[in-house]
Amino acid sequence: MSFYDFILDEKSKEIAREAREFVKNEVDPEYLKAMDRDEIKFPREIYEKFAQHKLLGLRFPEKYGGRGLNWRANIAALAEIGCLSTALSCAYVMPDIVGEAINTFGSEEIKKKYLKPMLEGKLVSAEALTEPRGGSDFFGATSRAEDKGDYFLLNGQKRFVVGAEGADFFLVYARTNFDHDADQYSRISALIVDRTPDLTVDYLYGLMGSRGGGTGRITFRNVEVPKENLIGELNGGAWIFHRMMVPERMSSAACVGGMRACLEIAARYSNRRKAFGRHIRKFQAVNTMLARGVTLMDASMGLLYQAASAADEDMNHPQLRRLVSEAKKFTTESLWEVSNIAMQMLGGIGYTDIYPVERAVRDARITQIWTGTSQIMDALIQHEYYNEVLKETGKYRNFELDAENAGDEQEKIFDDDEMWKIFDKKE
Repeated sequence: MSFYDFILDEKSKEIAREAREFVKNEVDPEYLKAMDRDEIKFPREIYEKFAQHKLLGLRFPEKYGGRGLNWRANIAALAEIGCLSTALSCAYVMPDIVGEAINTFGSEEIKKKYLKPMLEGKLVSAEALTEPRGGSDFFGATSRAEDKGDYFLLNGQKRFVVGAEGADFFLVYARTNFDHDADQYSRISALIVDRTPDLTVDYLYGLMGSRGGGTGRITFRNVEVPKENLIGELNGGAWIFHRMMVPERMSSAACVGGMRACLEIAARYSNRRKAFGRHIRKFQAVNTMLARGVTLMDASMGLLYQAASAADEDMNHPQLRRLVSEAKKFTTESLWEVSNIAMQMLGGIGYTDIYPVERAVRDARITQIWTGTSQIMDALIQHEYYNEVLKETGKYRNFELDAENAGDEQEKIFDDDEMWKIFDKKE
């Protein structure tokens, strides 16, 4: 049985089974160990296997190499692949993320040149977002793409680019509107940039976890980018970015697979390990930890499928941004807690490399930072919820009126002006 089989339609069940069989049969444990030791800089061998099994870009049209499936099917596959490691999961989802921009905003020529060979495993893509002083301040990008007639001249630097070491091309956001008073949403553009000698990739980060994914720094020095490699409208990169955050954060939220791997290890261990004359699963201190972890995993999957259902209904669904942000925040924070629960259940041996739980803990930490920190997710969630509630004022039941003294308006004072109005009326 695949993850939460009862929620899925037949096509989704089938793709989940395919992904689970892939995870079981196609990925050698020694390969994952080599990635964690940084002996592998990018898992191209596995990436090409994903393509051979037609598992890349499941949502995209068949004519480009996808399967034309929906978000729920995509999430079902992601949840299975996520059992392996965050680095390998990133290699798997990057065609989904970069492909979203190309498929939604790119020209037919761009789709044929980049999307199709990417889904066939012939090209590897990476997304270049973060700048040295940037982080969450995405719209403060300082990389420059100057219009030179037939091409843009690109200069600047990006860092923490997952897949930089293995990528053949990059989706890059750079400033193209240099008007000092330009609105932040009309400053940047999205470009497809091929790897060239003028583009330097440095693999230099000693990462705590998520190793072997080729995370690096890119420096652009007078890189000429053909005008036809512009994605969407000139200075329209902000809207592409907002659309891209759906697959970015949805794929981060699909880390439930990592929870399952940790919990299965912990459950099997506690069913065999004995202390004080009985299996440790019989101790309440142990089995309540497992119960907590399983509940977090199930709640994460429910929220994730809820967000996927909203995306399937309408990628402009009014609640989609909030739901995706909630799913990303909740599942990544749950992954961190669940991996630590698993380590605690294993005790001292869990802190060693005898079990992969210590690697899972290291891998889990980054998920609360990349594709938008938990704090940025909070900012989005509250902002969207305020908008939803205030737009619906007067449309449905007013719950305030259910209080015994709801009509006592003089007690409902929200600012100084209202207080003095009531005071003056009494006078």
